[in-house]
Amino acid sequence: MIFKQYVLAFLLGTACCGSVEAQTFDFTKPQPVYADSIGYGYDVVEAPAKKSNKPFFFSVKVPDGNYKVTITLGSKQKAANTTVRAECRRLFLEPVDTKKKEFRTYTFVINKRSTAIDAKRKVKIKDREKDYLHWDDRLTLEFNGAAPAVKSIKIEKDEEARTIFLCGNSTVVDQSREPWASWGQMFPRWFNEKVAVCNLAESGLTAGSFLAQGRLDYILSKIKKGDYVFCEFGHNDQKEKGPGAGAFYNFSYNLKKFIDQVRAAGGELVFITPTQRRAFDNSKQHILETHKDYPDAMRAVAKREGVQVIELHDDTRTFFETLGYENSTKALVHYPANTFPGQEKALADNTHFNTYGAYEVSKMVVMGMKKLQLPMVENLRSDWKDFDPSHPDDWKVFNWPLSPIFEVAKPDGN
Repeated sequence: MIFKQYVLAFLLGTACCGSVEAQTFDFTKPQPVYADSIGYGYDVVEAPAKKSNKPFFFSVKVPDGNYKVTITLGSKQKAANTTVRAECRRLFLEPVDTKKKEFRTYTFVINKRSTAIDAKRKVKIKDREKDYLHWDDRLTLEFNGAAPAVKSIKIEKDEEARTIFLCGNSTVVDQSREPWASWGQMFPRWFNEKVAVCNLAESGLTAGSFLAQGRLDYILSKIKKGDYVFCEFGHNDQKEKGPGAGAFYNFSYNLKKFIDQVRAAGGELVFITPTQRRAFDNSKQHILETHKDYPDAMRAVAKREGVQVIELHDDTRTFFETLGYENSTKALVHYPANTFPGQEKALADNTHFNTYGAYEVSKMVVMGMKKLQLPMVENLRSDWKDFDPSHPDDWKVFNWPLSPIFEVAKPDGN
């Protein structure tokens, strides 16, 4: 499947020359279909018809970096309902209702990246990543919802925002296809224009393979004083075999590499213990500890090195047990056959979150930040409400307009 044929694609950027000057796009006037020769335009799916309520996408070339994006939503012709996401389904605005002739303006910062670390080195991405929107030369926005409508978009380079870099596996990555999702792609939703999120996670990675592929090198080439690196591993690390494998040897050694290199570059590091798997005991009331020594190894390294820790391992246990044996499936990719296009068999994955589950876990990360009193919590959006995993949001009313790209095969890792 060619991801570009289906994916959310409003690519935020500038002109074909890669200019970083502020640009404004007026959607009350006709816009072109994307082409490299002009560097912006509707992309991926057909340009929207005048009265269409379908998702639409627009692309603009920009160099790597953070971009302040100011979007005015609404229409003179219709009442609208618009969700805004970027790159690979990265959430920025939940459904916004506007009456006919009503307009609302929002500003946030989006990180755009390519595989280039410097003039000689590149991140060694997997084959499945090569058609992801977050590894190309454009910044991508998706406009979705019951009746999406955009009046204008302004894009300008941002050098001021504090960046949170995310390291991890399939529970963290910006999952590119429905119905899969991870907390990292929901995380930007909670911050104002003072915070950017750069997510380097990928499905199937261990701490060691993340390092070997140059993903931390990419972070080190961009990080500045005051930026943070969040690091969640353990799911795949526990499956490593061979000499030195184990929680208190190779895994701990690799975590120490993250600490030393991030600190040497002037950044701050936070460990995040791995999310639980939905593995209930025979009573169907309590979650089994399937990660063995790996959460404790992460805690031990953190204590020894003075690293702060966010306890997703504990919070997701509470979350699953609160939902219960049956309803906990509503947070994961559990769907009967034919729920999605091309899905001939039922999906029953007890590791990978759906959009509701990922959304809830992202709130747990923010609450972990608040407990640690990290400086970025000063930049939470005004509509943030504190969250307790023992009192989760109602999955029955969660609203996520589906993106027009689906994948039956589960992500790497388990």
